This record gives sequence, C-alpha cells and structure tokens, in this order.
Amino acid sequence: MGADAVLLLEDGTVFEGLSFGARGCRCGEVVFNTSMTGYQEILTDPSYHEQIVTMTYPLIGNYGTNLGDVESRRLFVSGFIVKENCAYPSNWRDELTLSDYLAANNIVGLEGIDTRKLVKHIRTEGAMRGIISSTELDIDVLKKQLEEYPGLVGRDIVQDVTIEQSYPWTEAVSDVLTGKEVRGEKKYKVIALDFGIKLNILRLLVSHGCDVKIVPAQTSAADVLAEKPDGVFLSNGPGDPAPVSYAIETTKALLGKAPIFGICLGHQILSLALGGATYKLKFGHRGANHPVKNLETGVIEITSQNHGFCVDLDSLKDKDVRLTHINLNDQTLEGICCDAMDAFSVQYHPEASPGPHDSGYLFKSFTKLMDKRLAGAAS
Repeated sequence: MGADAVLLLEDGTVFEGLSFGARGCRCGEVVFNTSMTGYQEILTDPSYHEQIVTMTYPLIGNYGTNLGDVESRRLFVSGFIVKENCAYPSNWRDELTLSDYLAANNIVGLEGIDTRKLVKHIRTEGAMRGIISSTELDIDVLKKQLEEYPGLVGRDIVQDVTIEQSYPWTEAVSDVLTGKEVRGEKKYKVIALDFGIKLNILRLLVSHGCDVKIVPAQTSAADVLAEKPDGVFLSNGPGDPAPVSYAIETTKALLGKAPIFGICLGHQILSLALGGATYKLKFGHRGANHPVKNLETGVIEITSQNHGFCVDLDSLKDKDVRLTHINLNDQTLEGICCDAMDAFSVQYHPEASPGPHDSGYLFKSFTKLMDKRLAGAAS
C-alpha cells in the first residue's frame, strides 16, 4: 500500500506513512513520549495542546480506548504518530479502537514510519515545528503552511484550554475493578486554577478530603480569596509559562494568603511568581519512567512527566526557596518549596495517569499544609 500521509519538519525532513484516525492537516510542535501504555491519557491531556506526539513504543492501540481513561473534556493533541497502530485491540475495558477514537475526535494519525529514526532526529536536533497531513501531500504546499505556524515560544496557549465558567468537582479516585470511590472526609476548601488541569488531579484532591472548585486561568487573586479557600492549586497546562502573565500576577498576590500546591505548568508559574526564570528544553521530558531524586529524603522516585519548558535552577538561588527535587537524567529542577509562604510545587506529575504512583504522597503534603493553617487560625 502506498503512503497516504506525511509528516514534514521545519528543517525539511519528511516522513511518509499511512493515515489512520481522522483525515486532515495540522501544525504543531513534534515531540515524543516514552510511555509503553497510557496513550489515551496522553491524547486527552491538555498539556499536549498544539503538539504532534510520537510514541516510542512500537505497538500502540492494543488495548483500545474507553471512557474511563480520559483526562479532560476532549482530545488536545495536534496529531498522533505510531510505528504500528493495532486495529484489533483485546481488553475487557475496550470500547473503541484507537483509530476510530481519533477519527471521532478529529485527530490525524500517522503510522508505518520509522519512529526510532524520528525520535533520534528530535533528540539530536531538538523538538521542532511540524505539519502532519493526510489530505495535502504536496511538500511545497505544506512548507508554506508550516512557515505560518508560530510555534510555542512566547505565546500564551493556556487560554485555549482553560474553562470559561467555574464549577465544582466531586468525583474521587475509583477502584478500576469495583468502581467504588476512595473518598476522604471533606475537610478542606480548595480553589484549583485551571491552566489545563488533568482529571486525576481533581480525583486525588477529592480522595484526600478536598472540596474542590475549578476556576478559569484568568481568575484574579481577589476572586480566589473571596471564596475563602483553605488551599489553592495551580494546575498543569501547555506551552510557555512566561507569557501567562495574569496567572503569575495572581499567584504573586496569593502567596502567603493560603497554602499553594503547583504541578507542571503550575510549578513554573509559582517559580516565576517567586522571582525565578524559565527556559525551553531541547526536546523536553515526556514519559512515565523519569527518575527524580527527593533531596530531602534521598529517595529516588520514578515519575510521569510532560513538559517542554523548565525552571532555571540558578534563578532561584538568591530567593527564599528550597530546591526539593532534581531530575537524575539531566539535573534539571523538579521541585521547590517556599516555607515562608506555605507554597510548594513539582515539575512532574504525581497524579500519574499514566505512570507510577511513587509521588502520590505530595497530595498528603498539601493537606498537611492546610491542616497547619487551620490549626493556626483556630488557636
């Protein structure tokens, strides 16, 4: 069968393969994820907005898709690339093949290319802009379209993924076999700023006794404080944190007013609010097996990660901030704590989905901070 889909990178590299999922043409940043499973959670993670995701594991789709594994209200990737798409999944939870799932959500898929070659190219040259197409195959036409795509640096794309109206969240973590929710006693009122939040974060907050209300990313500090929260959560999200100035200003104004916990983009927003700086990584960290060292305990955690930007370690050296976690692959910053403000954050994803649960203790750390504040207010 002849090629009927193509990926063009901004440096002119072309990969020809077979189309699956929806037919179409989309631009985005071409990245790779090293997870063996969890492709549905990756597809529905808002942090992948405007990214064309390449899976390094060669066979994807073998357990199908289902409603229980979604991490947001829709799919956010710009395109999906695999070595081999499994057309005949086998799993007791399967509801729809991967190809049909992509087609139903208007996501272009490309299979049959040498994904190892593509990933090695990205690792050598860095993540770059690309265009994936199964409708237009003329490279010259695609080049012109790609030239018009601005990429992620310097752009605020959080506005594309955040909610428009606030709403409460009540669902807790459920046992996959029984469906029974693991629910803690409701003790804490938490306001979650939605920069592209994953649902498993919300489920874990509820399971740890939080009464959660999700608010849009542009919500002011005054409006957050009007809710009289016991804690504030800064969510994950896509793109460059520096242009998300409204979130940085809101976080600055919230510091010291309530305990703050940030994950991924939320970690970067908190770091910027504390006077730090961020920069773009060469090809980012995306996968479910990244080793991180807890500098306070010495314990090595295997973590789930998805980010293309990072906080500059040196930018926080003269700030009232403790460095709590470090990436063992490249020594980049993975966690901070500002004791004076009862604020902490991590670059990785302790909520997993997909990935290991080594870092789930961080949700307990958040509730302990809120307990301390509540005890202080009562005394």
